Amino acid sequence: MTDQVVDTGGVQVFARSSAGNQFLGRTRELKELRADIERAGLDTLSGRKAPRARVLLIAGRPGSGRTALAEELVGQVADRYADGVLRARLSEPDGTPVPVGRTARELLTALDRPTPAGAADDDLTAALREALADRRVLLLLDDAAEAEQVDALLPDTPECLAVAVSHGPLTGISDVRPCTLGGLDTKSAVELLSRHAGSVRITVDPRAAETLVEECQGHPAALTLAGGWLAARPKVAVSDLAKQLRAEGEEGTPLGRVFRLVYGALPTPAARILRLLTLAPGGLVDPHTASALAGCSVDGARATLDDIVAIGLLRPLDSPLPQYEVPACLHRFLKALTETQDRAAELQLARARVLERTVRLLQSCRAITETDSPEIRQKLLGMPQALRFPNPRAAADWLSIRRPALLASARAAVADGELDTLARRLMSQLVRAMVAHLGTQAAAGDLYDIHGLVLDVAERRNLPREKAAALLNLGDLDARTGRTREALGRFRAALDAGREANDPYATGRAMESVGGAHLELGDYDRAADWFGRALAQRLARDERPDAARLYGRIGEAHTYAGRYGEALRSWRAAIAGHRKNGDVAGHARALSELARVQEYAGRPEESLRTCQEAVECARRAEDVRLQGALHLRLADTLDHLGDSSAAQLHRSAAKRMLGEEPQESDAEPDAAESGPEQEAFEPEHDANACEIRSTSAED
Repeated sequence: MTDQVVDTGGVQVFARSSAGNQFLGRTRELKELRADIERAGLDTLSGRKAPRARVLLIAGRPGSGRTALAEELVGQVADRYADGVLRARLSEPDGTPVPVGRTARELLTALDRPTPAGAADDDLTAALREALADRRVLLLLDDAAEAEQVDALLPDTPECLAVAVSHGPLTGISDVRPCTLGGLDTKSAVELLSRHAGSVRITVDPRAAETLVEECQGHPAALTLAGGWLAARPKVAVSDLAKQLRAEGEEGTPLGRVFRLVYGALPTPAARILRLLTLAPGGLVDPHTASALAGCSVDGARATLDDIVAIGLLRPLDSPLPQYEVPACLHRFLKALTETQDRAAELQLARARVLERTVRLLQSCRAITETDSPEIRQKLLGMPQALRFPNPRAAADWLSIRRPALLASARAAVADGELDTLARRLMSQLVRAMVAHLGTQAAAGDLYDIHGLVLDVAERRNLPREKAAALLNLGDLDARTGRTREALGRFRAALDAGREANDPYATGRAMESVGGAHLELGDYDRAADWFGRALAQRLARDERPDAARLYGRIGEAHTYAGRYGEALRSWRAAIAGHRKNGDVAGHARALSELARVQEYAGRPEESLRTCQEAVECARRAEDVRLQGALHLRLADTLDHLGDSSAAQLHRSAAKRMLGEEPQESDAEPDAAESGPEQEAFEPEHDANACEIRSTSAED
């Protein structure tokens, strides 16, 4: 079916703007900008080396061709910058400034630099400057709303160049001379009109074309719309359009007058869809979004979008999937029309339909990775064809391509405040889809932001259970990136919220996490105490598998503290619990830790026997890596006991199992050195389990 989500074939994420036609005009401006690159700055004239990258500023009204000029300049000088071009858009379509930290994170990702989840804006911008310190790059910063956005992203090296695009001067950045754009020259403006309207009518009546250019004041966006209007009406003379614009009077800008004429000629359904596109998250539109906004079929929405593109009211993006954006210069006109022609209840219903459609697409995106389950397969078959993905690769590509819009959708839903139930469902499914396709580690930056949004909703709606879940997940991500004290604060707040919600799962999880944070901070007494509190709760609820695991965590804390007698008792309790529960793998890991502590305590013969028992248990659990690590420990113990021949046999066995020349530190972290998030044999908490359990209204 034509409305099925298509397989993108692994094509990379789309560029923000589509490739345009051959650039027109602006010869003088380009010459001045290129000369400005070579111009000596104030620092050079005073004998000092320029401390930062040179900034070129292109200023002009939206639709004046400022971004096109910037792209043309970048194309002409890019070969001077061996490390390439980085692009970022600093404002949303409605003019809202993009947070600097988000932009810095995106640029660091483009540079393949790690971006710790939850890092502060200052840390991210500092990391960006460090990443660019030894590079020669050209930075294109489009649609800057304020000087601070540009200033925070500037590389601390004069070998780089930043080209900024804004509405007006960026006061506060030194040594910048703005290149301010007006209309195109007449020749270039006529050529632009000819490209969109067709050359025949322009050639037949060049004077009328020049008159139309004058009415549009050479404004590129106005000329593009005028050309699209003429192209849709092949029998209308150019002079007729010029007369209609003249009849509009002088009220408003040339672009506003042309827009009113073009919009007024749209069929009512197309005009409605166009207005509703201003609600598209992040300004990014695809057929599904348009379909949900308008309440029509995906096929019908796609046909309407193509018609709107043809007359210049919508811009297609360079993307492997059909994607569009409303030109920023038209956004304010459409927004004004929406406020006057659409009722608030209808707009809210359109937002709800988009969120609901997005939730279902995310469910499908995740479910395609779980088709081994008959239940999931049946669920997929019950979905409409338009919501299905043909294979996991297509779903992963869709998730990657639509990621900016999906994150924008989550932010917009939380900011709206009226659709919190849908917002929570959206964020739950977004987390699940990202973990399924990317993994927790790769998606950590986005997950941190999403859990922060969940926390916002939970606090606003006074939902302590969801608040606890969000805090636990944020704490996990803080802990994984080394911000242990911040994580400890999150876990304590989660404990309070869990108690308020009377949620034993959240409180137990929070107590254990508080203990893990203390363990990482080296406060072993408090760690053992908090693990003990969590254990008492698990025992009271007869949660035996968790109790067995917590005995091990208490043993771990005592091992760190050098209290080997108490550690041995705790590990033996863990072993007994795993054995009683029939958990062979947990039994094997606990035996391994017991052998470790026995060796630390100076009991090599006992350690040898325990380790041999652990090897047999690991073999039954089919844990080859654990078997290899245990053979290494056996080899070390036998060396201590003076049996080097037997030790060598165990090392050879470990080498075969691990597939390489093993190092014990690689195969099995030392308990005295590893942190609570790097335990050798204890299972790591699922960073998203609590959030999913608490916020998902629909699986």
